[in-house]
Amino acid sequence: MASKKTRKTIDDNELTVAEPQNSPSIATEFLGDDDDSDTLTIRTSTVGDKLRDGGEKLAGQAADKARGLVAQGLERTADALTNVSKMVGDTAGGIDERIGEEYGDYARKAAGALDKAGKALANKNPDELIDDTRTFVKNSPGIALAGAAVVGFVIARLIKSGLAANEDDRD
Repeated sequence: MASKKTRKTIDDNELTVAEPQNSPSIATEFLGDDDDSDTLTIRTSTVGDKLRDGGEKLAGQAADKARGLVAQGLERTADALTNVSKMVGDTAGGIDERIGEEYGDYARKAAGALDKAGKALANKNPDELIDDTRTFVKNSPGIALAGAAVVGFVIARLIKSGLAANEDDRD
């Protein structure tokens, strides 16, 4: 294979760079020279280096986006739990009158538990939640898989019912 030779003049110094014809090198960059000797420092970047750097950058951006989405989900879930807690607490008085005080107490306890869970989620850091989820999946993979299946089923039903509603609207 023939070598490709490139000549460059940098600060009145002529530089010849020889690369094999099928070299993966895509860029060379003059970094400087040592004034005491004839040594030049050149950095050569390969396609693999560029791909690796790009992949690391994309992974970092994806992680930041995921953290943002988790934080947003935490906030919304905490608000929803707080609202449900208030609704359950507000109905406890009516439950006392209609069914009995024992069932009203159950409603108040449920409201308290929902409120506590909402506050705990509101105070959670997205990274903590991600770590907790990883730990849970490692410790209980069967439960995590079953939960994912249930969530998938519910989402599929919601999408299917939404599509059916859209078709009914068109008719």
